[in-house]
Amino acid sequence: MTTEQLISPLTLSAAPVFIPAQWQAEVEKILLSGENVLSALEVDLDARLRFDKGLVVVTNRRLMARAAGETEWKDWTYRPGLSLQHHDHAGVGHLELVDQQGRLAAWRFTLGQNLHAIRVLDSFREQLDSTLTGLPVKAAEQNICPSCKAPLAPDEEECPICTKVLHTPPSTWTLLRLWRFARPYQWQLALGFFLMLASTAAHMIPPYLTMPLMDNVLIPYQNGQAIDNSLVVLYMGGLLASAVLAWVLGWGKTYVLALVSERVAADLRSTTYEHLLKLSLEFFGGKRTGDLMSRIGSGSDRISVFLSLHLLDFVSDVLMIAMTGVILFTINPWLAVITLVPLPFIAWMIHVVRDRLRTGFEKIDRVWGEVTNVLADTIPGIRVVKAFAQEKREAVRFREANKHNLAVNDKLNKVWSLFSPTVSFLTELGLLVIWVFGIWQVSKGEITVGVLSAFIAYSTRFYSRLDSMSRIVSVTQKSASAAKRIFDILDHVSSVAEPANPVKLDKVEGRIDLREVGFRYGNRAVNRGVTLNIKAGEFVGLVGHSGSGKSTLVNLICRFYDVSEGAILLDGVDIRSFPVAEYRSNIGLVLQEPFLFFGTIAENIAYGKPNASREQIIAAARAAHAHEFILRLPQGYDSMVGERGQGLSGGERQRISIARALLIDPRILIMDEATSSVDSETEKEIQKALDNLVQGRTTIAIAHRLSTLHRADRLVVMDRGVVVEQGSHDELMAREGAYYRLYEAQARNVDTDPDDKGED
Repeated sequence: MTTEQLISPLTLSAAPVFIPAQWQAEVEKILLSGENVLSALEVDLDARLRFDKGLVVVTNRRLMARAAGETEWKDWTYRPGLSLQHHDHAGVGHLELVDQQGRLAAWRFTLGQNLHAIRVLDSFREQLDSTLTGLPVKAAEQNICPSCKAPLAPDEEECPICTKVLHTPPSTWTLLRLWRFARPYQWQLALGFFLMLASTAAHMIPPYLTMPLMDNVLIPYQNGQAIDNSLVVLYMGGLLASAVLAWVLGWGKTYVLALVSERVAADLRSTTYEHLLKLSLEFFGGKRTGDLMSRIGSGSDRISVFLSLHLLDFVSDVLMIAMTGVILFTINPWLAVITLVPLPFIAWMIHVVRDRLRTGFEKIDRVWGEVTNVLADTIPGIRVVKAFAQEKREAVRFREANKHNLAVNDKLNKVWSLFSPTVSFLTELGLLVIWVFGIWQVSKGEITVGVLSAFIAYSTRFYSRLDSMSRIVSVTQKSASAAKRIFDILDHVSSVAEPANPVKLDKVEGRIDLREVGFRYGNRAVNRGVTLNIKAGEFVGLVGHSGSGKSTLVNLICRFYDVSEGAILLDGVDIRSFPVAEYRSNIGLVLQEPFLFFGTIAENIAYGKPNASREQIIAAARAAHAHEFILRLPQGYDSMVGERGQGLSGGERQRISIARALLIDPRILIMDEATSSVDSETEKEIQKALDNLVQGRTTIAIAHRLSTLHRADRLVVMDRGVVVEQGSHDELMAREGAYYRLYEAQARNVDTDPDDKGED
């Protein structure tokens, strides 16, 4: 922040309150006489979670706010019952102002603003308490968390205890959220439900026909009467017709609903994967590859099986029980009441067991993610495993993860193994009670043997369906757990938000301005107050020790992360105002470890421009000095590249990545240690390719080997997240400052900072 961005009223902590310059005039205009600003939060998301600006201000008299996307200011004076609440979920922070009547206002922001939100919350609570009690506000002690009073490290401003994300168990209601994926197939679902209803009804016919069959044919025959063949044909025909009808309808409903469930699962997978691609690098930094693969792969498969089989059975069971109950009460109400006696006990057991199964299955999913993580680590890194002869170690690691998975499953199976037989025992007991009560009624002449036989047949179906419904508790909780883990991804909002009113990116000149840029990884400040102006077409080299913040600064320029403080401008416009994909399409990136996909060399070069012609691909390869070695391969440009570029040397992979960057013809070029991992001869080849690549482009290059930056127009020296020097090589050497010490240390091949263990 610059001095003109500062409003410095009398504050309780005697600390300055920083407000962005765009808000300064508005805030000064609405301040009352004697009113002081205590803290402020610039919110950066609107109600639809799109990138937009708003401001929340705490003063010694009231809370003022202009929500993102709105033009009117609102204010609330301190009064009893007023409360400000703060929480975050899935990468989005929330501030809510409430009183006894409910919520008054809400503001949303990315977690880069979370520190300011906590300061606003503390200031509000302190001033509200002071207003209501009449006591002065006490200044908070430094390096002490104001909430839990835990001591903070010198470089920590957020409390790791208070900001810890709490785990919430999955809920069965999570499955209802799948409706958004099922809605496009609502007519197919309606057809499937109709077929299911008809199929269930068809299954109810046979027991009803057994009642007249016994009373009108079999029992009269036992009493010496002749068999009425027409009745036998009628009843047998009815039984056959109902069986055929039930089969046809059952096949139809199973086929229709299976098609729908597979499409729902496919849409769920595609949507989750597409959303995953939109998330920022911050999300992936805290996740394991195997865990994400497990969520999208096995999780969606589990949901598909649940929708196509178990949910179908569950709905059929509900319909069968409902229809059976109606028929039973129609035949004999007293016997029907006796039939329902075990039902409350089974319902109570399901309620008790459900919570244990719900949390247990989510734990199983997480443990299974650990097993998948081992595979995801080991298989891509198999060369390293074999090079260091660590096959036994990885086998032990997998065995331990598998053993943990087995232990968690065994613990849950103890609960499930007791539940299922108990339900079966209650259903068998219910049938026994029906037999006893039915025989007693037959002996009194209140019902016939045919009625009892039909009742037993219906009761058997009733209890079998009840038993089946109880067993579905297990798969339902498994599916709810899988759905929760998938929706955890879908609910996560990227910290790199799309703008609410995007600015069209027409012609890019390439001028980059960094204004008081700050960034934090969690509680650790990486960059602080970086101000840097890069002209269009200028070649700037970033140098400094490991951990000085060079790579983080490049990530911010690429907008892999958004700044926590300050702004980055492209041609005078904040980069957060541009659509993310459109902005990044103007940036070419060459990394220290080039990543190649499984496919042909031509496909890898054309990755950023899939519709490129073969002539354009070859031209890019020539400029990258890769054409000659590509032609020496068996199939030339159609030669297959193994996963992560297996089969090619490091220098060859790097030159393909340079060709990939050349093909999209970017206005801005970022090079992060592009030649640090190759030999001198290969470095010369790559350097020739880079000379072609930087022509006419704004270039930012990071290099530990300072000799590789001899073509840079300007060198920027960073140390501990700040810019300490700028200038040409000769100017910086003449100053004998940080750059001079770096250069001399490399010349002597001496590490001048052995204690610096940070990362870029």
